[in-house]
Amino acid sequence: MKKIGILTSGGDCSGMNAAIRAAVRTAIRLNIEVVGFRKGYLGLMKGDVIPLDTKAVSGILHRGGTFLQSARSPEFKTPEGQQKAIDNLKELGVEGLVVLGGDGSLTGALALHRLGLPVVGIPSSIDNDIPYTDMALGVDTALNNIIYAVDCIKDTASSHARAFVIEVMGRNSGYLASISAIATGAEFALVPEREYDLAEICQQLRARFEEGRDNAIIILAEGAGHAREISDSIKDAIGFETRITVLGHYQRGGAPTVFDRLLASRFGKRAVELLISGNSGVMVGLSCNAILATPLEDVIKGEKRPQDEVLRLAEVLGV
Repeated sequence: MKKIGILTSGGDCSGMNAAIRAAVRTAIRLNIEVVGFRKGYLGLMKGDVIPLDTKAVSGILHRGGTFLQSARSPEFKTPEGQQKAIDNLKELGVEGLVVLGGDGSLTGALALHRLGLPVVGIPSSIDNDIPYTDMALGVDTALNNIIYAVDCIKDTASSHARAFVIEVMGRNSGYLASISAIATGAEFALVPEREYDLAEICQQLRARFEEGRDNAIIILAEGAGHAREISDSIKDAIGFETRITVLGHYQRGGAPTVFDRLLASRFGKRAVELLISGNSGVMVGLSCNAILATPLEDVIKGEKRPQDEVLRLAEVLGV
């Protein structure tokens, strides 16, 4: 293999640049040429490609997001579009591809693999909803962003005797909500994987209020309910002055943490090594601190559920 490509797809996350850097540096040490496709699969369809050498990836390790950028490509989702992508890669002389992204991006990687292209995926999603990896890129940085914001909000909640409903990302996964609730001492974490009784929550908050605890933090995963409905219910049932904070895309940005920089570097290096060794159609993942490879077919068909240990810890700590 003499030439490989790299692209980032789906939602951005901190650590992507560090993974690109590691992949490029690893490939260069193996005398392999590297190119990057800008704006994900859209760039692959358009042939929007740039050479990646040590200078191109210099100074990006500490930057959040992805300097290769990301965009949607409806055309790539079609069989005709996927064949066009393969044709473009052949014309450019690209013999293998490293894809960074979440479930949709990895599904695209699997499609290219089935068409005969060697591909290795790197899990990149702050929701941490990708199976066969303990952590995906960007999760730790996002959690640190959330915790900083919640700590700030707790100060004003206690100063003004208010309840705050803080919405974090997680359409289908409550990982961010549950972990940040444990780490910040929030009163409740509302997640899509578990049903909850809003009336019971209000009753528990009222009991706390009557005990003299006059503020509360409720962390809501975006897929678990409506912040306004929950806030209004609390206000009507208890009389708490309530506020809503939607953290939104703030969670996805910022300089990656040490954990994400190291994980990204390990993922990027291993992805290239797997491509070169002929072990393609896989995703690299973290398991008990080891970097393992899992077939993309298993990843796409799999489902990641909340860890029982985390749920038990939250229960013991009163979340």
